[in-house]
Amino acid sequence: MSANPVTSIQTFMSTGLPLFADLPYKVQAMTPDVVRFGRKEMDLALHEMPGLAALREQFAVEQPLKGARIMGSLHMTIQTAVLIETLVELGAEVRWVSCNIFSTQDHAAAAVAAGPQGSADDAQGVAVYAWKGETLEEYWWCTVQALEWPGAGGPNLILDDGGDATLLVHLGYEHELAGTLPELDKAGSVEERVIFQVLHDVREARGGDYWTKMIKNIRGVSEETTTGVHRLYQRAEDGTLQFPAINVNDSVTKSKFDNVYGCRHSLVDAIMRATDVLISGKRALVCGYGDVGKGSVQSLRGQFAKVAVTEVDPICALQACMHGLDVTTTEDALADTDIFVTATGNKDIITAQHMVRMKHNAIVCNIGHFDNEIDMAGLEAMRERGEVEKIEIKPQVHEWKFKNTTHGPNGGGHSILILAEGRLVNLGCATGHPSLVMSASFTNQTLAQMELHKNAESYGKTVSVLPKHLDERVALLHLDKFGVKLTQLSEEQAAYIGVQVQGPYKPEGYRY
Repeated sequence: MSANPVTSIQTFMSTGLPLFADLPYKVQAMTPDVVRFGRKEMDLALHEMPGLAALREQFAVEQPLKGARIMGSLHMTIQTAVLIETLVELGAEVRWVSCNIFSTQDHAAAAVAAGPQGSADDAQGVAVYAWKGETLEEYWWCTVQALEWPGAGGPNLILDDGGDATLLVHLGYEHELAGTLPELDKAGSVEERVIFQVLHDVREARGGDYWTKMIKNIRGVSEETTTGVHRLYQRAEDGTLQFPAINVNDSVTKSKFDNVYGCRHSLVDAIMRATDVLISGKRALVCGYGDVGKGSVQSLRGQFAKVAVTEVDPICALQACMHGLDVTTTEDALADTDIFVTATGNKDIITAQHMVRMKHNAIVCNIGHFDNEIDMAGLEAMRERGEVEKIEIKPQVHEWKFKNTTHGPNGGGHSILILAEGRLVNLGCATGHPSLVMSASFTNQTLAQMELHKNAESYGKTVSVLPKHLDERVALLHLDKFGVKLTQLSEEQAAYIGVQVQGPYKPEGYRY
């Protein structure tokens, strides 16, 4: 991986690394071939990311992010690499961690660490801590490295995806404020146990005001996705949010492009790369019919699968009906469904007991945000009891063979295939959304970071959405790529519908 860490008596859990390692970066491989591959893919991606290219051209001289110290926690892909270097070109200092243990594209991480003017032997780029296949302990170690800003007391802005960085600094601050530490044996999950251990080790290494000093310097966060936004609104409502937040997820040019059109492209890409099964004619169940569910249904229907959905929301269920879909329950679909896709952003959607009843070789995957839509902990408990066997087919593709069921081959135990260990399948088993889709999302992120850097104190400790004129601007930056010619309103037409000639063209509450 990277250079050797500083010597330390104590290492963090199973990582073999001190919690504060003082490494300039840590990636899977830093070789000339890997760096060259990443840089070439970044060059190709930039051509497909006109929003970011336009911001680079417009603001290269102005440097609107000069003085910004941005800690990013977002999938370390080629597209993210273009975002990172856009932030740098606009003046920011950046440190980065992937927000998912399986989503990193290692050549992207290496290329960003090397930098556009550097090389494998002379890294001059961004401090990146990410590699595909991290353990949970390594993931949270990486998060600490990206938050630790040498000589500066931490970041002054966070760019988050799922809210992990925001969670860690808030949790650390709250325990310091109360003079407490979380009880390790009261952790609700394996991952929470790791987070609690981080707080214990930070307290031991840096004393009782590390997070308090850090959080006072953080002026704001821009959040990428549904789960992280939900966490932010909860904190805003209960009065515990410590800095302003911009909800990037609910910008139309993010939610529709990323959640609908991105999933439409990347779901079947992941399933086919992972399994090579024919999707046409198979029965598929998509759990959840929000934006991600809608994109997932379109993806599967594009391969002529027979698709049904589950829903708790009557409006989304009615939409599904209008789109010609069956709306059913997971329990009723278990016996004859070939492909299960969770897309809810909730927990315990497919349980271990559901999987016991699935048909032989059913494929199970998640494209919602978190790792607990599919009950992997329940399966692991069954494995410890000897009731199921986990067999790796290839990285991020596992057969789980049940020993006590009778609806498998010849009346024996059945198997199911679980992709990406229940985490995001499009990033674990494929390369995520295509560059043009991510250009819309990341143009929003860049604008949000610029807004926070300029005006954070005017927001208060609230969660805000970028104004509609910026949403329209993001769309406008991408239209030339499709050869679009927009119709222009006359003054009379604009007045008739109550808008300005140059927009915004829809009221804030308009549903696209």
